[in-house]
Amino acid sequence: MEKYAEVIVDVPAMQTDQPFTYGIPEKLAEIIKPGMRVEVPFGNGNRHIQGFVTGLTNQAIAETKDVLRVLDLEPVLNQELLAMADYMKETTFAFKITCLQTMLPSVMKAEYQKKLLLKDFMAVKEAGVDALFDQAGELDWLSAQNSGQLGTLLKLRQAGAISLRYEVHTKNKVKTIRLVTPTLSPEEFVTAKNQLKKTAIRKSQLLTMLEAAAGESLPVKQYTQQGISTNVLNQGAESGWLSFSEVETYRDPFENREFEQTTALALNEDQLVAVTAINEAAQKQEARTFLLEGITGSGKTEVYLQSIAQVIAAGKSAIMLVPEIALTPQMVERFKSRLGDAVAVLHSALSQGERYDEWRKIERGEAKVVVGARSAIFAPLENIGLIIVDEEHEATYKQDETPRYHARDLAIWRGGYHQCPVVLGSATPSLESRARAQKNVYTLLRLRQRANPEASLPSVAIVDMKEEYSHKNPGNFSQVLKEKIADRLANDEQIVLLLNRRGYSSFVMCRDCGHVVDCPNCDISLTLHMDVKRLRCHYCGHEEAIPNTCPECGSRKIRYYGTGTQKVQEELQGLFPDAKILRMDVDTTRKKGAHEKILRAFGEKKAQILLGTQMIAKGLDFPDITLVGVLNADTALNLPDFRASERTFQLLTQVSGRAGRAEKAGEVLIQTFNPEHYAIQLAQQQDYEAFYQQEMFIRHQSGYPPYYYTVKITVSHEEEQKAAQKLFLLANELSKQLTPQAIFLGPTPGNVARVKKRYYYQLIIKYKKEPYLQQALEQILVTSQQDQRQGLLVSIDNEPMNFI
Repeated sequence: MEKYAEVIVDVPAMQTDQPFTYGIPEKLAEIIKPGMRVEVPFGNGNRHIQGFVTGLTNQAIAETKDVLRVLDLEPVLNQELLAMADYMKETTFAFKITCLQTMLPSVMKAEYQKKLLLKDFMAVKEAGVDALFDQAGELDWLSAQNSGQLGTLLKLRQAGAISLRYEVHTKNKVKTIRLVTPTLSPEEFVTAKNQLKKTAIRKSQLLTMLEAAAGESLPVKQYTQQGISTNVLNQGAESGWLSFSEVETYRDPFENREFEQTTALALNEDQLVAVTAINEAAQKQEARTFLLEGITGSGKTEVYLQSIAQVIAAGKSAIMLVPEIALTPQMVERFKSRLGDAVAVLHSALSQGERYDEWRKIERGEAKVVVGARSAIFAPLENIGLIIVDEEHEATYKQDETPRYHARDLAIWRGGYHQCPVVLGSATPSLESRARAQKNVYTLLRLRQRANPEASLPSVAIVDMKEEYSHKNPGNFSQVLKEKIADRLANDEQIVLLLNRRGYSSFVMCRDCGHVVDCPNCDISLTLHMDVKRLRCHYCGHEEAIPNTCPECGSRKIRYYGTGTQKVQEELQGLFPDAKILRMDVDTTRKKGAHEKILRAFGEKKAQILLGTQMIAKGLDFPDITLVGVLNADTALNLPDFRASERTFQLLTQVSGRAGRAEKAGEVLIQTFNPEHYAIQLAQQQDYEAFYQQEMFIRHQSGYPPYYYTVKITVSHEEEQKAAQKLFLLANELSKQLTPQAIFLGPTPGNVARVKKRYYYQLIIKYKKEPYLQQALEQILVTSQQDQRQGLLVSIDNEPMNFI
C-alpha cells in the first residue's frame, strides 16, 4: 500500500506547479485515490488549502506533512482528465491547478475561511474577549471583524494567545428530500384510529393517508399538500405511526417538461453516407476527425442523433458540443425526445446546483450522452465512442481567460485517447478546419441539399443603404424591407430581424461641443439603455444616469447616435403598431429561462416578429419564418481583425438559413453600406466554396492563419507606461531567442486600450516553425510571477480568436 500522495496544491504559481508529497494517515490509507480533492497544510502549517491527488507513491522524502482530510468519497477526475490537464498546461501556458479546477463545476471549487483558535484561555479571559469563542475554542474571522474587538484579538495573536488557521470549505451540497414511511400494521392502524379523540381531525387524516400508502415511503410534500402540517407529522413520529428518512435526489432543470418521444427520420443519400462513415470509424475504433460541411437545413442534427444512437447501442457514450448561443431549447428537446433520460445537459443557464447534479449523473454513469457548451468537453464520461462539435467555426469554443483552451482541440485529444471519431459540423467551417480537410488531415463529408424535400434555400437580395439615404430614408428599414414585412404580416407569416448591437443607441454626444459620454474605467463610450433609462458600459458594467446637460460645456443639446436593438424595436413598433414583437438580446435573456420563454412564445405564434442579436442566427427551426432581414451587415465587417470577412460571411449565411425551412418559400434581405464586398456578395449566393477560395488567397497574400501559427502576448497595468515598457522588453528578448522568420506585430495598445482601469498592450507573433518558442513562452510564465507583485499582468494566448 502506497504511503504518500502526490498533490497539486491550489496555489497557481510556477514554484508550486508540480506535485508536492504528503503522507497518508492510516485512517485514509484505504480511501485516497488519484483524482480526489484533499485538504492539506501548506507553508507554515496554519494555512490549509485544497489540492488534487495526481498519484500515489512509496518513495519517501524528508519531513513530509500529512493529508488532513479528503473532500470527496470518490475521485472527481479520472485518469484521462488528469492526463488532459498535462496537455492543457503545455498548450495553453497555464498552471496545472488552473486546468484541473476548470474541469469541475464551479460549485466544486473550494472556498477558504479563516478561524481564530484559542490557545491561552487565561490571557484571552483577562483581555475580556473569551465570550467571543465557542465551546471548541474557535472564532470565525467574519465574526471577529464584526465584534469591535479586532485590535485586541490581533494583539493576542501577536502574543501567541490565539492562532489563525485557514480552512477549506466545499460548496457542493447534495440535495436531499425527506421521506415519510408508515410503521404500523393494518391492525395497529385500526387501534390507533379508535384511540383518537373526535376533535383530532388532522391526526385522523394522517392515519388514513399512512394506511393508504401501504408501507410505501413518500415525500413529506405529498402530506403537506393535503393540509398535514410538519407539526402533525412530527407528532405522528412521536406516536410511532411513521418514521422519517433523508434520501439524495437530483435538481432536475427539466422536471416540469414533458418530452414526446420521437423516432429516427429517413435519411437522404448524403446523410446516409455521413452516418455510415462515422459509424464505421466508431466500430473500428479509429481516432478520425470528420468535417461535416452541410448547408443550413441539411439535417446535420439528424446525422448526429443517428450516429449517437448507434454508439449507445454498442454500449458506449458520446459528447455533443454546441455553442452557448445555439444551445436553444429546440436542440435540447430534440436530444431528450430521441434519447430520453440518457441525456445530461450542461450549460450556463442552469443553476450551480443543477449543473452539479447533471455532472454527478454523468460521473456515476447514469447519463450516456452529454449535450453542452464549451465546458462540457470535460464531462467525466468513460468509454467514449463519439464526440461531435456542432457549429465548429464558432469563436465561443475558445475560452478567453486562463486556461485559454479551444474545445475543438480538446475534443480531438479525447478522440485520440478513446480511439473514437470526432465530427466537426458547420454550414460555414472555419478556414483552419476546411484547410485541414483539403490536406486530408480531416475527412470531408458534405450535405448538399435541405433535409426536408419540400424546403429550398431562400432567395437572398442585397439592399444598398447608401441609395436609401440619398432618397431621404434615414431610418433602419429600407423601403423594400418595410413592404416585405407588411406583406408577411398580412399573410400571418413570421419574420426574423438581425441587428448585431444591443442597447438603445451606441453613444450619447453633445451637438455643440462634440463631447461623447465615456466610461470612467474603460476607453469606450457608454451605451444608452432606454428600458432602465441608464448609460451602461458593456466591458466593466459601469452605469450612470443619462445627463440632461453636457458635462463638458453645459449645453442641453444631448443627442443619441447609432442604433441598438431597443431603439429598432421602438421604430419597428411605430411602423407596425399592431405587430407583436419579441426582442432577444443579452438584456432580455438575463433571467433564467428567459431564452426558452421567448422562443416558445415565437414558436406558438404569439408574436410575428423576432428581433435580436447574433443569438437568433443559429438553431432556430420554425416552419412559418418566410422573411429574414439583416438590418446592417457591416457591424462586424469594419473591425480591425483579419477574420472580419469570415465572421460576416458566417453570420449572414447562418441567419439566412432560418428562412424557408419547410414548405413555405423563404426570402432574405441584407441591408448594407458595402454591397460590393465579396463576403456579402458570396453570402447572397450561399457559396461557401467560392468564399473559401477567395479568403484563402487573401490570407496567403497577407500571411495569416491557416498559413501561419500565431501567439498573442498581452500585458496590462494601471499605469500605461509600465504596461508598454514591459511588453517592449519582452518583444526585445523574444526577438533574440526566435529565428528571423518569426514576424512580430506590435507591441501596440489593445483595440480598447483601457478596460476596468487597466491599460492593455499586445504583441502578436506569426510563425511557421519556431523550435525555441515553447521554451521562451514558458520562461515568460516564470517571470510573470515577479511581475504580478508590481501590478503587471501578463497573459499568453496560443492561436487567439481575436487579434483586437
